[in-house]
Amino acid sequence: MSEGSTTEDSLTETRLRTCPLCEARCGLELTIEEGSVTLIRGDKNDVWSKGYVCPKGTTLGKLHDDPDRLRVPMIRTGTEWREATWTEAFEECERLLHGVVAEHGKGSVTAYIGNPTAHNFSLGRYVGALKGMGGIETLYSAGTVDQWPKNVSCALMYGQPWKIPVPDLQRTDLIWVMGANPHASQGSLMGCADVLSEFDRILDAGGRVVVIDPRRTGSADRASEWLPIQPGTDALFLMAVCNVLFADDLVNLGAVAEHLDNVDGVRDACADFTPEFVAGATRIPADTIRAMTHELVATEKAVVYGRIGLCNQEFGTLASWLVDVVNILSGHFDVEGGLMFPRAVNWSMTRMKSSDFPDGYEFGRWHSRVRGAPEVLGQFPVSCMAEEIDTPGDGQIKALFTVAGNPVISAPDSGRLDAALPQLDAMISVDNWLNETTRHAHVILPGQSGLEQPHFDDLLSHFTVRNTAHWSDVVLPSDDRPEEWEIMIRLGAMLMGMKNADIDLGTFDDGYFGAFVQMHCGDEASPIYGRDVDEIMAFYEGAGGPERFADFAVRVGPYGDAYGTDPGGLTLAKIKEHPHGLDLGPMIPEVPGILDTPNGRIDVAPAYITADLDRLRDRAERANDGLLLISRRHVRSNNSWLHNVKVLVKGKDRCTLIIHPDDAGSRGLADGDVAVVSSENGTVEVPVEVSDEMLTGVVSLPHGWGHNLDGVRLSVAAEHAGVNNNLLAPPAFVDTPSGNAAVNGISVEVTNTSLI
Repeated sequence: MSEGSTTEDSLTETRLRTCPLCEARCGLELTIEEGSVTLIRGDKNDVWSKGYVCPKGTTLGKLHDDPDRLRVPMIRTGTEWREATWTEAFEECERLLHGVVAEHGKGSVTAYIGNPTAHNFSLGRYVGALKGMGGIETLYSAGTVDQWPKNVSCALMYGQPWKIPVPDLQRTDLIWVMGANPHASQGSLMGCADVLSEFDRILDAGGRVVVIDPRRTGSADRASEWLPIQPGTDALFLMAVCNVLFADDLVNLGAVAEHLDNVDGVRDACADFTPEFVAGATRIPADTIRAMTHELVATEKAVVYGRIGLCNQEFGTLASWLVDVVNILSGHFDVEGGLMFPRAVNWSMTRMKSSDFPDGYEFGRWHSRVRGAPEVLGQFPVSCMAEEIDTPGDGQIKALFTVAGNPVISAPDSGRLDAALPQLDAMISVDNWLNETTRHAHVILPGQSGLEQPHFDDLLSHFTVRNTAHWSDVVLPSDDRPEEWEIMIRLGAMLMGMKNADIDLGTFDDGYFGAFVQMHCGDEASPIYGRDVDEIMAFYEGAGGPERFADFAVRVGPYGDAYGTDPGGLTLAKIKEHPHGLDLGPMIPEVPGILDTPNGRIDVAPAYITADLDRLRDRAERANDGLLLISRRHVRSNNSWLHNVKVLVKGKDRCTLIIHPDDAGSRGLADGDVAVVSSENGTVEVPVEVSDEMLTGVVSLPHGWGHNLDGVRLSVAAEHAGVNNNLLAPPAFVDTPSGNAAVNGISVEVTNTSLI
């Protein structure tokens, strides 16, 4: 999206931009006056979003102009921070890293990768350089808080953890929405602008939208039905749906039948999970489960959608797996209106085949030092990070990179992590703010704002409900400070033992990029299989960085020109010719071509997943006692990213504990009272909001808050500090197969402070 126009006085300019804040990827029209963004609105001509924009997308200019945003490196000595030159900062990184490696070995170094990395033009393509060049074996990331169960189930079913099917929302007539609230977050792993308007379309056409959630969310208010469910029991509900499908002879495998293995394994696994067996635990009547299942099968275009609320709970992997299983068994998989695989314009490095698993994915190849947690997809649960830092012994973490992340706010047992970080010998943060986490760093290396760098969706283009392509040019040029991709290469080279002064960025960049070219030239499935690596590299004489990656990804993608093999195919240059985006059409059936499993088939009942069913069976027989805590997000919030933007946080306090009137009354609580919320792990005090939007026995506290810590330079966020709900999250409360944190369904006690 590079099209722009300028008025006669050359002081006002209109530029187009794709919003980088979430998977909705809305097209924006920005008004620039004298080098500042004065207005952002939706681009009505955008082929994808057609003028829609949420409140968050209108604030990119305010994020850019935030006076608290760091523009130069920062070095900390004791409790004092000072601004530094880039040379000084890199030399300090060199001194710190070389010292740690010399004394403790490279195994003492790790990294935490935050969610914004997936939305960043440089980091999304080059964070792998830090890991690969630096030889970091095990990473920590926000992924083990919000989506590792889905990655695990897709790795086992489809042969690749990032081959994740999404609902064909724009063509369906019935959708079940589980563990998701598009009203606040649009479509997570379901890229779609203005999801609620799609709900309206379904309802206007006589279809149905059923929101299955412990809370009557804004999405539920726009649905045909809200079906409250006990937190952590979604897998039980879905197992009962499978039971009905088999028991009532409703199974319809459709066109994918010949590509499925182990369907009988699902039949056997769900035999005991009757609607009556799960009704008490789920709080959904057996007759309702049966009626819903019959309606699902009877509706030609229908789909079940599950997201974060299914992942970050006690049975996240089972629930994530079962979403796909129900779609498969009901005839709604890889068909129009059902659960489908997008055909993204670009190849993504997240889609690389792993040579480590020729016979299918395995987990637990190594275990964490303190807790003994198994490795899953190369990561330990992020809740392990604190204990690995503060527990002495061989293998103790001594150096940590944080990349666009704030785990002191977002990680379970965050209080312990906050106390552990000062014990590190080296902490280097690539981040634009001095926040709750980076305040512990020895060096902070800031990157560009979202408007100072181009944008081209890599990972997120693989999760959209319609195939499109967009390019965004830089809107507001920055000074000559390094870009994030250059920072990643320098830090990786330093871990290799190099001195900053000796690092040749171009050579390392060519080597990093060349490795991907070589992989494709040797891959029989690639459109450039058998080509000479030097021939491909010659296309980019004198060019490098992430734009080269973007062009490569398009050329070797499903619509690409394969470097001349298909002259009519796409290149990045051709995409740039379409400033409002390029529409590549709706999703189409992709099975079996999408599959990367060893036998080219889908294992519908992977043994690794079904081994967790005994634990689920025990949950069905457990009483629903006490209060359970769940999280939530607001339409004007995005984890902890946007709380320093005044227009998004002003007004009514949104960091409140929502509680049902019956639960509030029995505890002597009224609207506005301050409650003490306690778990086995911690205690917070928070204002109460009494509302019948909650299922009884369930309370809700939003995540991403708690901006009241010393040393943080977030002036607006500090005025709206709220409390950190991760202080309540027990570190060992995880989904067993994936290690994902169970931050929904935490057992808590709630009392009135005035009664203590």
